[in-house]
Amino acid sequence: LIHFYKRMSDDDDVKGLLDESGKNSKQVVCIRCKSKILPPGMGSYFETEFQLESMLKEKKGEIERVQKFYKVEDMFDFDNLGFTNTVLNHKFLACADCDLGPIGYHDLQTRHSFLALSRVQYT
Repeated sequence: LIHFYKRMSDDDDVKGLLDESGKNSKQVVCIRCKSKILPPGMGSYFETEFQLESMLKEKKGEIERVQKFYKVEDMFDFDNLGFTNTVLNHKFLACADCDLGPIGYHDLQTRHSFLALSRVQYT
């Protein structure tokens, strides 16, 4: 789990993860429990900067800048995803089965969700 998480970063190439239209080409799953999170073709590659709390126990409470996301326009496109309470017009995303997160955020103004590529795995 930690090995994969440290290996995946915002500097990694994403070409093998996207189809010709710029959407996720593979099933997105949780890095801890392998629960399905997002089916292929439902998230569009999107670059923006957002600060998320670290998922690593040894870095608990530290903030990380994340830049590469899958933008999902309808929250019902997800297979299995949990949403936190509202914090400054955002809800944070977590695995619905094991509560690992934050793996992204949901913007309450646009109603779009952003799933961080560096915080998920693929099958």
